[in-house]
Amino acid sequence: MGLDDKIKNAAEDLSGKAKEGTGKATDDEKLEAEGKGDQTRASLKKAGENVKDAFK
Repeated sequence: MGLDDKIKNAAEDLSGKAKEGTGKATDDEKLEAEGKGDQTRASLKKAGENVKDAFK
């Protein structure tokens, strides 16, 4: 994974946080859950990067 992937993962995490916050503020449970899902995906990708980096 390169720098581009790390940037994309960070952007996905930030986007997820924004969606979650907007969902909470507007009582939109679907948007809030979508934001949490985006953050989870980003976290899993980051964990995968860390494993790959450890083997380099």
